[in-house]
Amino acid sequence: MGAWQPLPDDLPPEVRHFVEQLRTLKDSTGLSLVALGAKTAYSKSSWHRYLNATQPPPRHAVAALCRIAGLAGTDAERFGVRWELAVQAWPKPASLPVRPDGGQEYEDDPTLPWWDAPPDRAPQTPGGRLLRYALVLLVALLAVGVLAAVTLG
Repeated sequence: MGAWQPLPDDLPPEVRHFVEQLRTLKDSTGLSLVALGAKTAYSKSSWHRYLNATQPPPRHAVAALCRIAGLAGTDAERFGVRWELAVQAWPKPASLPVRPDGGQEYEDDPTLPWWDAPPDRAPQTPGGRLLRYALVLLVALLAVGVLAAVTLG
């Protein structure tokens, strides 16, 4: 694996330890960031941010990496605990753009459905875009069918 960028000096110890462990886990897979992105719902650029401590990874990204690296049971749970400690200590950005509903743009909100997620958090599977279009088409056809039934019935 290539050499990692040095982590920022002012990083809290919990974050530093977690990111170092995350890097080790990623290296154990033997995958490049591109390959890791292809095997998870997170892009190469997202993994780059997570592994360089620019942005905390979502819990699901960490779980996906654990699964790919073959961690299960207690080992995966320990990684989840490290993630929780790191996220609590993670330095908050100075300011994030504000959404019209008052929330912060691109914050990690696991309650958001995938269609409201920022582009780098939406599913990145090869058929992901096709699936979204198919769902929209299906909903439109259902709406037309209901409208026709009400009008003719």
